[in-house]
Amino acid sequence: MARHVARWELAGVGGPVVVVDVIRAFTTAAYAFGSGAAEIYLVDDVEKALAFKDARPGTIALGENRGLRPAGFDYPNSPAMVSRVDLTGRTLVQRTSAGTRGVVAAADADRLWAASLACASATARAVDTAGLGEPTYVITGRFEDRPDATGTDDEMTAELIERARQGQPLAAAATSSALLATDEAARTLALGPEHCDPTDIALAATVDAFDFAMEVERTDLGLRLTARRP
Repeated sequence: MARHVARWELAGVGGPVVVVDVIRAFTTAAYAFGSGAAEIYLVDDVEKALAFKDARPGTIALGENRGLRPAGFDYPNSPAMVSRVDLTGRTLVQRTSAGTRGVVAAADADRLWAASLACASATARAVDTAGLGEPTYVITGRFEDRPDATGTDDEMTAELIERARQGQPLAAAATSSALLATDEAARTLALGPEHCDPTDIALAATVDAFDFAMEVERTDLGLRLTARRP
């Protein structure tokens, strides 16, 4: 049976692991690939992202720290903003407070995906095709020091991906409506237009905008995310 865990519960978790961050890390990553990005390196620290960018001229840094775009980053954690630029063939580095940290924490996964509603069904197919058994979903919206952060948006995303994997009706419209009404959606929109485009949450709530899954591989340069069609 598939299970849901928090980031700090990942030690020793092998098999297929799906790290979920729908508002907004892996929605942003999906739209970056939709704009032509070749690869995205995922890190858990702002300084690591800046160092990666500095060491590799032409790299684009995107993401957030506590919701806000850090100094030196080219873009915030905004799917709408990256959807409007040509990223063809570009290398990106992404750091976020939840999603990328969840990927870094999943060190024992046999195969590892980053997911959002934007690529839900493709993720389900990729996990099923891998043939490694029931997946573990990482609900990155949970935080040990924030009892108000329940990760409801990530929970419902994981549940939809699992319904897709099992061949059940997606209930896409109901999931989208529920996500738009979450506290996380409201908090994110309140960040302001420099850090959150007004259409970011609508994009996050769009199911199956893309037909690729986003798989993480471990390389000499770090954790490399690429878009793959199952």
